[in-house]
Amino acid sequence: MPGLVPGLHGLTTAVATKNVDGRDKPGHDGNIGPMTPRTATLIGLTAILMWSLLSVMTVATGKIPAFQLAAMTFAIGGLVGLLTWIGRGDAAKSLRQPLVVWVVGVGGLFGYHALYFLALRFAPPAEAGLLNYMWPLLIVLFSSFLPGERLALHHIVGAVLGLVGTVLLFAGNTSGFAPGAVPGLIAAFIAAFVWATYSVLSRRLKAVPTDAVAGFCLATAVLAALMHGLLETTVWPETALQWLSVIALGIGPVGAAFYAWDIGMKLGDIRVLGAASYATPLLSTGFLIAAGFAKASANIAIAAILIAGGGLIAAKDMVLRKR
Repeated sequence: MPGLVPGLHGLTTAVATKNVDGRDKPGHDGNIGPMTPRTATLIGLTAILMWSLLSVMTVATGKIPAFQLAAMTFAIGGLVGLLTWIGRGDAAKSLRQPLVVWVVGVGGLFGYHALYFLALRFAPPAEAGLLNYMWPLLIVLFSSFLPGERLALHHIVGAVLGLVGTVLLFAGNTSGFAPGAVPGLIAAFIAAFVWATYSVLSRRLKAVPTDAVAGFCLATAVLAALMHGLLETTVWPETALQWLSVIALGIGPVGAAFYAWDIGMKLGDIRVLGAASYATPLLSTGFLIAAGFAKASANIAIAAILIAGGGLIAAKDMVLRKR
């Protein structure tokens, strides 16, 4: 494992330094225009907010099988991206990318979700979720391999505080696990590794326009549909609310969020976004409480302080930066 990230660093050097789509201006993307790191970081933070709605929206979709729901929502998410191409005739050129770009993009989106679904099938949800939420810390650590990035002490402290808060958030919900759950737990950790690697490699592939994410989403929808056909029985939404929840998932947490995250990873402060990502399970729990699906507790309050404090510490440079 320790040697994998440097290896990927070397693998993508040729692609990242090559003019993949004809652009060589740092901090510039063909479909989002010039942008400061601060603005890109704020856009990336909106992805975290949208992902925090994932749980409550998923509950509202009813009993749709996991891969079927992924196929439906990623198809909508891809369509969201395609709609932004209207009036921009050259946007479709963003799909003309080297094979390694498609491997990273589709491997990150589909690979992460397939592994996480596998984890939830074989391991207890709380334990699987806790291992899966290693990805924010991994993003912060992996960012040290990026050219021009410096991992400072406050970034590590912020990420660790977020991890402690997340552990506390899950405390009391764990029930131990049987030997049969081990494959699921391994899948949960690998999923975290895959998502962190995808996120950091997005920075290495910053010349690839965000428009390409639409293609990654559509490819993920096709692969998820194939998995659904092999493993699941189709269950369609039964009410208007369930259909609206599916559409909302596709537009937000499984649509716009991935485009926002791509912008944040490529042009924003990757260490701040990594540490701030620990707010996702906390905000998700808060939305579940507001919707009546969960109850408030002292653990949640303490976790909120730790996660918020960790995020502020990690973002110290951005918060205190002179304007």
